Amino acid sequence: MARTRYSFLVKIPAAIALIAATDQLLHGVSFGSWIGGLALGWALVLLLTRPALRRRASLVALAVAIGFAAALAHDPSLLGWVLFWSALSIAALMPRIGRFDDAWRWSLRLLAHAATGPLAPALDFIRLFRARPRLGRPNLAGLAALLALPLAMTGLFLALFASANPLIARGLDQLRLPSADNMALWALLLLVAWPSLRPTRWATRIVAGLPKAEIGMPGLPQATLLLSLILFNTVFALQNGLDLAFLWSGAALPKGVTLADYAHRGAYPLIATALLAGLFVLVALKPGSASAANPAIRRLVVLWVAQNLLLVASSILRTLDYVEAYSLTGFRIAALAWMGLVAIGLTLICWRMLAGRSAAWLINANALIATLVLGTASVVDLEASAAAWNVRHAREVGGRGVELDLCYLSRTGPSSLLSLIELERRPLPPKFRDRVRYVRAEAMARLVERQADWHSWTWRNQRRLHTARRLLGANPPAPAATWPGTHRECDGWIRDDPAPDPMPAATSESDPVAEAVATATPPLTGTPSR
Repeated sequence: MARTRYSFLVKIPAAIALIAATDQLLHGVSFGSWIGGLALGWALVLLLTRPALRRRASLVALAVAIGFAAALAHDPSLLGWVLFWSALSIAALMPRIGRFDDAWRWSLRLLAHAATGPLAPALDFIRLFRARPRLGRPNLAGLAALLALPLAMTGLFLALFASANPLIARGLDQLRLPSADNMALWALLLLVAWPSLRPTRWATRIVAGLPKAEIGMPGLPQATLLLSLILFNTVFALQNGLDLAFLWSGAALPKGVTLADYAHRGAYPLIATALLAGLFVLVALKPGSASAANPAIRRLVVLWVAQNLLLVASSILRTLDYVEAYSLTGFRIAALAWMGLVAIGLTLICWRMLAGRSAAWLINANALIATLVLGTASVVDLEASAAAWNVRHAREVGGRGVELDLCYLSRTGPSSLLSLIELERRPLPPKFRDRVRYVRAEAMARLVERQADWHSWTWRNQRRLHTARRLLGANPPAPAATWPGTHRECDGWIRDDPAPDPMPAATSESDPVAEAVATATPPLTGTPSR
């Protein structure tokens, strides 16, 4: 009991330290590498205040959380924070589970932990208030009675000393009560930090009563499955045959249908079709069932999965054609990664049926692959990768791509800076070079401003800024100056300022004062002075 009581008491200053550190580091909406340092401190606080986490399973989860904290220190992102919180929460809940069972149950535990976590401080306060004194130890009410006299007398003595000593009076005058905004922020941080120190039992008890992750569709006759798979393979063969004939081979399409229309439509619906097919195989063919053991059904399922993989490959080709016709973006890179995950998932579903694996194995395998992909995405700058590809394949530098979208590079800002510098160093037409130079200068200015404030400073941007300064030299060339009445567009083009709105037309009820002023003011002649 003494050890439990000490463990509870030591978590209070730990939570206060986390809240105070976050309050000092947080400044407006500026997020920099300090997020990673705070995440690392949070993981270390858990390790120091919860001895139960010093076991193998919890230490593995904590090591993963520390890895994501390092990714946040490199360059913070919402995805990186979600992955860090998930790993940290798994470590916090692990002492009650003891092992990694399956990803489906852990996802439910994380949802329950997130839903019940904000109740943890209130529940612990109520539990502390209702605690009965044991062996002469006071409860919360007794503690309040114990502290009432010392605190009241101390306040009285401070008031008397303040009246007698101007230094004490000045120090007390400088004390300020926290504002409502600060108190709201502290309360929110407490609701986030405290559940990891003392997670509620609901987060694990709710999931404990759920059945195992086995999905099945009982009672589906083999004849129905056999007919369904024959029809499905026939329809998929029609779609894949058309893709092979026109999309992959580049044969001439019928009149009225262009290759752009054919290639740029249907990438995402085809992925939805593949997902639906995988779900059908998953629920209709449980390993060990009579249907899964039927040789004809197994061959038809393998053929259907192969056709689905070809469908996913066609979707990837459609997306690549779309990129070639337009340009590459971070979202399209993510879409290609998602299509790759769908292909791997279909393969795992088929292998599960052939090898007789459990649903838990399938879920864990897919979760592991998805975690690796998401973890990579949290470290790699997708926008910088897209900008580099667009610059290398732009039509302006002799590539096969489309005209470079400088507005997109301007929106991505520092992520596109090094690619813009590389483009500027190439032989370019003078007008296009000036546009590139303007977009580069804007991105450089934003990066310098962001790195000047330590709240938004990041390791990645610091390396990026160092490389940019090395490539540009001490005196980088500046874009051409604009003249009065013009402005720069996002792509660097110099445009005329929009004409001012014309004066509203006179109405039937004109203003007599305005008419008097207009008639009394002589017209201006000659050239106005500047």
